[in-house]
Order: sequence, then structure tokens, then C-alpha cells
Amino acid sequence: MIQKVLAQRTRQFTVVLEDIYKPHNASAVIRTCDCFGIQDVHVIEKTSQYKINPYVTRGAAQWVDLHKYYSPNGSSVDLCFDQLKKEGYRIVGTRPDATSKRIQDLDKSQKLALVFGNEHEGISKEVISRCDELIHIPMLGFTESFNISVSAAICLYELTRESKESRSESYFLSPEEKEEITYRWFRDIVKNVEAHEAKFLKDFAV
Repeated sequence: MIQKVLAQRTRQFTVVLEDIYKPHNASAVIRTCDCFGIQDVHVIEKTSQYKINPYVTRGAAQWVDLHKYYSPNGSSVDLCFDQLKKEGYRIVGTRPDATSKRIQDLDKSQKLALVFGNEHEGISKEVISRCDELIHIPMLGFTESFNISVSAAICLYELTRESKESRSESYFLSPEEKEEITYRWFRDIVKNVEAHEAKFLKDFAV
């Protein structure tokens, strides 16, 4: 089962959450990322520190790599975005603004980091100033925006809906990444893993 799941995992796309202060919302996004095969979620902490809500994630936090960024004397946004840029990501802010690009028109061949803001203010001016581009989800009703977990689900569905056969090899995790994650996952789920490792190393040495 682990190998089957890892075969569909990707780092082509990732999700960034900026200063989400309702834990159940951020936890719902993590669960959504796991469902769509997204391996990493990045959390920018400013006034709020994120704590996993296990009742919402339903165990998803065990399988998704969570990266937190907090800089008491600097910019948490810069800390996060500089790291993503080093990894080759294009920063894409999500904002309910019809003047921005539609999610459907986003170039999915690039590595993309989708940034979602907090529940009331959306992404901050600081984030907007550092985004490579902004996108929105076309809406037809009076309501101005979706709930953050719904927005994430819609965006990730749009980005990942191509069939496995039509994706390039670079879309999926490398063999080295799969091996490293497999090792971590087994360490998390196997009881008394240290004892098993010690026995294996002892037998292997003989």
C-alpha cells in the first residue's frame, strides 16, 4: 500500500498557508493535500502558531511533510519563499480578484507553490509583493470567496486532474525521495522500531 501511494506522490505542486489561526481549517487543507498526492505543506507563522487537529486530519498529517517558518526578528514570508525559490518553485498567490489569472489558465508544467491566506484577510500585502503571479477561482454567486479548504481542494483538483500517463517523469517523486520517505513512514508505523533496527543491524553485521 505504501509503495502504491508513493507512486502517485508529487512535489511538482505544493501548498503554503499564511498565518492560519483556525487549526481545523489548516488541518483540513493537510487532509486535502494528502488526498491529492501532495507531499509537502508549508506553514508561515506570524501571529498564530499552527497545531495539528487530529480529528480533522484523520491521520493525514502522518503522511504529509509539514514545514513551518517563523522568524521573530525578520520575515517569516521571506524565510519560506526564499526556500521555495531555491527548490525551483514559482510562487502563486490565491486571491478572489477577477483581474488575476484564472486557476484554469495556470501553466501546470512549472513547479508551483500555491499560497492561501488566513480566514478573514486572505494573503497579506507582503505575500502579494513577492508572488510571481496571482490566481482566482471563477465564481458565479454573491459570496466573495470559498472556505480555505474548499479553495485548496478546487485548485489542487485543477492542477492534478491530468491522467498519470500524460504526466512527465519529473512530476512524480524520484526513487531517492521515495526511499527516504518509505523509511520515515515505516519508522512511524512500526512498533518498537528501534529494537527491530538494532536486531537487523546486529544480524547484518554477522
